[in-house]
Formats: sequence, C-alpha cells, structure tokens
Amino acid sequence: MLRKLNKKEGHAHEANVASLGQRERNKRDKLQRIKNAARDLFISKGYDDTTTREIAVRAGVGMGTVFTYADNKRDLLFLIANEDLEETTRRAAVHISPDASLMTNLMAIFGDHYEYFARQPELSRLMLREMLFYDSGQQANRFKTTREKVISLICDSVRFAKENKTIKTSDDPRLIGWVLFCVYQVELRNWLAGGDLNFKAGLERLKKALRISVVGIAPEPSSLEMLAPKRKSSAKKIALRDK
Repeated sequence: MLRKLNKKEGHAHEANVASLGQRERNKRDKLQRIKNAARDLFISKGYDDTTTREIAVRAGVGMGTVFTYADNKRDLLFLIANEDLEETTRRAAVHISPDASLMTNLMAIFGDHYEYFARQPELSRLMLREMLFYDSGQQANRFKTTREKVISLICDSVRFAKENKTIKTSDDPRLIGWVLFCVYQVELRNWLAGGDLNFKAGLERLKKALRISVVGIAPEPSSLEMLAPKRKSSAKKIALRDK
C-alpha cells in the first residue's frame, strides 16, 4: 500500500514536478529556436554558406546546446525535417487500405509526401541533395527509420494487391516496393528541380511513371535475352579508322 505524503512532502513533490515541467518547457523552447534559426539561415543565406556557430548565435544558445540535438550542420538540416516527415508518414499509413487498388494506395502514400515537400521547396531541395549518403549523426538514424517505414508502406500495398489477386507476380513484394520507391525518388527530385511546382501535374507524371513500372512495356521475349552485340570485323574497323 502506498504511503500518503504529508503536507511538507506534498509541497516538495509539487515543486519538483513544477521544476521538471519548467525544464522540459525550456528544452522545447531551445530546440524550437535552434530549428527556426537553422531554417531561416539555410533559406536566406544558403546551406553551404551557413555555419553552425551562426545558427547557435541566431538561436541564442551555446554551441554545446546545438550539439545536444545535432552532430553537425547536415544533422541540423534533418533536425528541422524529421518530426514533420514522421508525421507525414504516419498520415500516409492511415490512408492506405488492404481493399484499395495498388495505384490508389501508392498515390495516397506519395501524395502526402509530395504535399509535404511542396510546403518549403528550398529546404526540400537541400534535403534531397544531402540525404544521398546521409548515414551518420544523431538525426540520421531517425531519418533512415522514417524512410524504411515509407518503403514498408509501399511493400504492404504490393502485398495487399498480390493477396487480392489484382496483380500476378512471383517477385518478392519487398523488391517491387524498393523499385517503386526508387521511381518515386527520381520523380520527386525531377519535380522539385523544376521552376513551376504544379502539385497536380507532378503527381500526374509520377502516376504515369508508376504505371509504366507496374504495367510494363509489353516486351517480346527476345528483348529480354542477353545477346552479345555484333562485332565488326577487324578489317572493317581498320578501314573505317583510316578514312
């Protein structure tokens, strides 16, 4: 049975709770200031020309505080994005259904992410540039976990379609999911690189690319054979070279 706190102990407990609450609020406030400072400087000054020290000064915190949350400048870039990317992926997970078509599920997943990346295209371009070999830093594992969840959602969508017999394939859904994710990544980069971020047009092009990947290009069997290229004879090569 728990012992009831006396009046003095009760006041001390309340003070500790209040102190912890205030410390937590201070931590959240510093984190938000760091994220805001990094976002503002990356956009206004440029990622390459911004230093970690400038971000600390703009946020009104010490360098040690910055490194509590991020190991380096690239980590700071993903510190800005990770929470929103996680929320976007959670929302996409709610939008897919075992009863929906493969294309419906894919466009639900990718549509949510296109919408996210369109909100701040300058930052989005930076993230896509820096994420290519992003494998170190505090925020890296968090980002990679979110990326794996997106791929998992795509694989689930393929598996749903396979179980519903709306697609016929002997290939592993994980491999198919990875291929479709790669198509999405290339199309997303191509869309963000353009000057006019037309959301509807971007999704329509992505849908066409996904459709080609899913439907295929109806190849003849001979086009899939690995035939050795025909070689010109040495005499012909010499004659062509001497002309």
